[in-house]
Amino acid sequence: MGFAIMSMTDGAAARVKTIVENWGPDAKGVRVGIKKGGCAGMEYTIDLVTEPNAKDDLIERDGAKVWVEPSAALYLLGTEMGFEMTTLRSGFTFTNPNQTSACGCGESVELKPADLATLAAQRQGEPAHS
Repeated sequence: MGFAIMSMTDGAAARVKTIVENWGPDAKGVRVGIKKGGCAGMEYTIDLVTEPNAKDDLIERDGAKVWVEPSAALYLLGTEMGFEMTTLRSGFTFTNPNQTSACGCGESVELKPADLATLAAQRQGEPAHS
């Protein structure tokens, strides 16, 4: 269909490259997925990739490589992966149009599958149908 599953900010790309450089020559990038858990129902997962899975979707930016697990793809369509560093925390962030709610601490989210008809209509410049 031609949709990019996710995009990365400059900050996220820089952080992925730093992780890969610090890990060593076996590191290729990171893999993003989702799992059931937390008080809102789902959590994002990030794992180091040393051996890419051919079934994963690959997103690249400025030399940073992020693979997306196939089981997470429908929940992550349109998501922007960022990275923030504040006084209290540092980590990857996800701005996800498929997120319907989050827990108070922000560690878990409720996600719905992306509406492919709406995405296709937006891509073609048509109004979305409910």
